Amino acid sequence: MTPMTKGEADAVWAAIDDQRRRTADLLQQLTEEQWRHPSLCEGWTVRHVAAHLTLQQQSVRDVAAFVARNPRMLRSVTLNRTIRDSAVVQSQRLATEEIIGRIRAMIGSRRYNTFVTPLETLTDILVHSQDIAVPLGVELEMVPTASAIAATRRWETRGTWLARVNRPLPLAGYRLTATDAEWTRGEGPEVAGPVGALLLLLTGRDAALGRLTGEGAEALRAAVARSV
Repeated sequence: MTPMTKGEADAVWAAIDDQRRRTADLLQQLTEEQWRHPSLCEGWTVRHVAAHLTLQQQSVRDVAAFVARNPRMLRSVTLNRTIRDSAVVQSQRLATEEIIGRIRAMIGSRRYNTFVTPLETLTDILVHSQDIAVPLGVELEMVPTASAIAATRRWETRGTWLARVNRPLPLAGYRLTATDAEWTRGEGPEVAGPVGALLLLLTGRDAALGRLTGEGAEALRAAVARSV
């Protein structure tokens, strides 16, 4: 990956801060029942996802301390299991207001998890905010410019370990085209939609399939249905 310029880095962090702020505002309005509602992440509640978002700034030392406090994490044998178990543990140890407060407290900070880049932090907050909002039937904007940056990163890291946390969808053989940003990737029948919807596809979420148009949209929906 080519290092970001200062201007590019500033834009990424501004987008992260913006989505954190609006996600915290949304969480502040939820009822206890909504906090227990299933999210788009299979087996995760809204509370689990929100708690996961408080773990976006962990150094190696932070991870070691977390495991030392929660030895059950040693039984998490896969990356996805580790991520889910850490979210569950965090959701149990933090009160609702503390979860919201921790997300707000990260606004303005430029710390991010070891072994990833700020682009993963951007993707994480954009996508997980939709994991919360979509199943609750709440509209939470995904700014097209920020979503396009994250979608580019997800496209460029297909097939790497960074993609292993996402359910693979059968996107090969289609041309993905954003209708609200200058963003196109892939070859084949066109599948068009808001770049935020395409980002959800690239991160293994099929919840946005109904928002897609183009000559390849129906074929893609059928292929996703067969892959379940």
